[in-house]
Amino acid sequence: GFVNDVGVNGWLDAMKSSSPTRNRSPQGDDETRYASWMIRYPSALNSLGSIMEQSKEGKLVVFLDYDGTLSPIVDDPDKALLSTQMRTAVMNVARHFPTAIISGRSHDKACVYELVDLKELHYAGSHGMDIMFPPSDDASSNVIATTSGKEVNLFQPAAEFLPMISEVYRSCVEIGKGVKGAKVENHNFCVSIHYRNVHESSWCLLAQRVHELLKSYPRLRLTHGRKV
Repeated sequence: GFVNDVGVNGWLDAMKSSSPTRNRSPQGDDETRYASWMIRYPSALNSLGSIMEQSKEGKLVVFLDYDGTLSPIVDDPDKALLSTQMRTAVMNVARHFPTAIISGRSHDKACVYELVDLKELHYAGSHGMDIMFPPSDDASSNVIATTSGKEVNLFQPAAEFLPMISEVYRSCVEIGKGVKGAKVENHNFCVSIHYRNVHESSWCLLAQRVHELLKSYPRLRLTHGRKV
């Protein structure tokens, strides 16, 4: 059976690792791990003076994620909304530094651009394959209008894959129909299958179906996110 498939088992392990831990360690152990992590990855806020000093000879650029960073992780990704306070904070940062938001979301259909609604930012949707930035005087720029009517530049270095992604999306929709709680999204250059609301007993079935589908698309790559 497919339970013994090495590829599927690997995916299943990745799916479980992106889920909340069932049995949390004692608070003391959590604090020790956090302190160790902070030593290896010190807070940028605590090191801001050093960062500013080292950036005097160059340009400091701020890159931000959206889901789970600027907005909370929620069961329905369409409801991951940016608070007024966070929008103001990002706007203030952008006044001082070039600021970009990188997301797995696309540039349209409840995209990160429309959710953040700050035209002065750069946006890299579909994990960098769907880039939007403010219009410029460059005549070669690909200026388009967003769903809200705002003009932006659009850069899509992998546009040749759009038909393939659309095809995979339609197949994934069919895959998800038999798995209660599964949600499939087309982000132009990637297809997301959310299993946050899928019972764990169905995870292996979902992984098997995706595994079989991707055998027909060797040029595509599968990655894991937070229950995605």
